[in-house]
Amino acid sequence: MDLSAPDPVWPVVVLALISLVDGLMCLKPVEFIRKCFEDVHFPRRYWRLAAWLKFAAAAGLLLGIWVPYLAFVTSAALVAYFLVAMTFHVRARDFGRNFFVNATGMLLICVATTVFCFLV
Repeated sequence: MDLSAPDPVWPVVVLALISLVDGLMCLKPVEFIRKCFEDVHFPRRYWRLAAWLKFAAAAGLLLGIWVPYLAFVTSAALVAYFLVAMTFHVRARDFGRNFFVNATGMLLICVATTVFCFLV
């Protein structure tokens, strides 16, 4: 198990692109993201922070291809981020599309990337 660099690299690049697009959609939240933030009672003053966290994740994943351990740490941080997101949905009793498709789907992608690229 070598946590210093992703192997294979392509899932990390795909996750970085997903994070980048997700961040762009959070800058001025598109309808389904705005509804998600509202449904889990995420304070409006922090909405733009979500975009910058996702941009940082994309950068960390891509830089982690060359900087030892950075992609692993970033990938693990994304797992934590989506666990927290799922907790927000559970706390708000929001078990619709945003919980099952978006939060759970992204958690599975992040877990799969972490396991497949660093732990197997």
